[in-house]
Amino acid sequence: MAVSGHALRLTILVGEDDTWHHKPLHHEIVERARAAGLAGATVLRGCEGYGSSSLIHTDRLLSLAEDLPIIVIIIDTEPPIRAFLADIDELLREATVLLDDVEILRHQQDHAS
Repeated sequence: MAVSGHALRLTILVGEDDTWHHKPLHHEIVERARAAGLAGATVLRGCEGYGSSSLIHTDRLLSLAEDLPIIVIIIDTEPPIRAFLADIDELLREATVLLDDVEILRHQQDHAS
């Protein structure tokens, strides 16, 4: 699917230890995004951060190298993103969810299936 012009960037912040039915939550989100036919998804692992608990999680100290931040970024046009959010609401109980208007300058379709 080629996308250009106005779109939404969905950013979901979860913890590395967050799970859904015994598998990583971020993996479930990406699988559902692909099944929904969204244009693309990327998962980034943070090296340091804190959330509502104010407890800093970092990879610099072995004793604190647990539950590092995970960022899932998904981009598509507004209707599919809004529909996807409704579909994954049950997964996002303790996640931070951000939506940004973006302009896609270039998005190349994957040729591998």
